[in-house]
Amino acid sequence: MRLLVIEDNEQLAALLAKGLHTAGYDIDIFGTVAEARNALLMVAYAAMILDLGLPDGDGLAVLRELRHRKDPIPVLLLTARGGLDDRVNGLRSGADDYLVKPFAFEELLARLEAQLRRPGQILGNSLRVANLEFDVRSRQATVNDEPQVLSARETAVLELLMHSKGRVVSKKHVEDHIFGLSGDVASNAVEVYVHRLRKQLSEKGAKVQIHTIRGVGYLIAEEKV
Repeated sequence: MRLLVIEDNEQLAALLAKGLHTAGYDIDIFGTVAEARNALLMVAYAAMILDLGLPDGDGLAVLRELRHRKDPIPVLLLTARGGLDDRVNGLRSGADDYLVKPFAFEELLARLEAQLRRPGQILGNSLRVANLEFDVRSRQATVNDEPQVLSARETAVLELLMHSKGRVVSKKHVEDHIFGLSGDVASNAVEVYVHRLRKQLSEKGAKVQIHTIRGVGYLIAEEKV
């Protein structure tokens, strides 16, 4: 599950990345309004953690643009602005929650999880390629509506590829997603899990192909007849 974090404080951004990754999330982190806008146009994120005081503008502008185009992504504002008027303005601009710095990471995680549990959000949607479907909330893959039994790491690979269907996912991105920050990973580990996943899906009749783009990464697409 991929989250977008917009935070220009490098130390705080690194702490958020480590904590959220440990909690099982895939993270993209940027530090400007321009980068936030570009990322939101390129990727469908499960949720966003948004700082307000950014070097090239106010995060509220990004939030208002999202809501203007009816994007329902859950947004947790993370800011030093703790006044009543600031909180009211943030919530009325379309934020789902508001957390004032400094904060305990455990509270941020609990608030984020509460937003992700809400029905009707992006998290509740299923990802589909041909007859293969992946329910993001339950993390259950089905082929022709039949549940499939995958290992935790095979599931993580599939989730990442299906979130980026039609786009190449780098090998390093897959590695970070399934192995976290340990850094002690065998050179062929990613290939092993991709091979196992490819074999499982083929045996169960999924009409998809996981392509290996040599020197770049992996891509999932509908099988060509």
